[in-house]
Amino acid sequence: MHVFLTGGAGYIGSVATKMLIDAGHDVTVFDNLERGHKSALDPRAGFVQGDLRERQEIRAAVIDSGAEAIMHFAAYAYVGESMDDPNLYFRNNVLGTINLTDAMLEADIRKFIFSSTCATYGQPDKVPITEDTPQYPTNPYGESKLMFEKMLSWNQKQKGIRPVFLRYFNACGASGRLGEHHDPEPHLIPLILQVALGQRDKIYIYGDDYDTPDGTCIRDYIHIEDLAEAHMLAMTGDHVGPFNLGNGNGHSVREVVDAAREVTGHPIPAEITPRRDGDPARLVADANKAHTVLGWKPKHPDIKTILQHAWDWHRAYPHGYPD
Repeated sequence: MHVFLTGGAGYIGSVATKMLIDAGHDVTVFDNLERGHKSALDPRAGFVQGDLRERQEIRAAVIDSGAEAIMHFAAYAYVGESMDDPNLYFRNNVLGTINLTDAMLEADIRKFIFSSTCATYGQPDKVPITEDTPQYPTNPYGESKLMFEKMLSWNQKQKGIRPVFLRYFNACGASGRLGEHHDPEPHLIPLILQVALGQRDKIYIYGDDYDTPDGTCIRDYIHIEDLAEAHMLAMTGDHVGPFNLGNGNGHSVREVVDAAREVTGHPIPAEITPRRDGDPARLVADANKAHTVLGWKPKHPDIKTILQHAWDWHRAYPHGYPD
């Protein structure tokens, strides 16, 4: 199949591009390189540099590609930034994806695989979280993703497209030469590994008084190769609707720090600081629907394996991508 993939220079989109091509698919990557990295692009893919917010750029790229399916990874994804500048997120994550959908309809493409997020659920009343859990986002990032899920659902009803919403939990790990490099870096595992590399003095733990066994927040960490595999499975067949992607066995912040100490052999000093506003105590996926409907089973569920893959990449690329 020929896949038009947005955000292919980014963390997860680059891995999905590689795995699609390895599996025999053709891929056209569309990315503005604003937050992605040129050296993360797969040289085997076609590449169009353009911006989703520019209607004519995305229209021309989609129509010219001859693609049969869309995989949409391009989005802003920093919760704190979205709180500081909501319109930035709605302009990019909502307006940009409306332009993409218009182009898709004009090109008569019906299959759409959307990189969504567990942030659409907000602070759930119970865990593990199923796809039927009410969605009440607590930040503009999650709201922007939920808005587009709803837009795709209306286009399914009225225009006959076949959308799949893959709601990620905490993406992590690395895949060969492809790893995690954000500037600024907001995510726990790379921040921990920067301490082990000597780039930070300590890791900060935000709150140790949550209603969890060790008092720190619990999250569900999922390897990026497993996320990419779920996208390929969602592309086949006639799947539609939401699927949670997680391992279903959350780890606390303390547990991740302890596991990183074992993997890296570094003491990784940690300091407890006050809670951050809006951090739920537990976010853990119920991914049974993805298991039974998509036939998806994570291959790297172990947190130490995830950390080892990330550590291997960060040691090989201690300053991240060069561009």
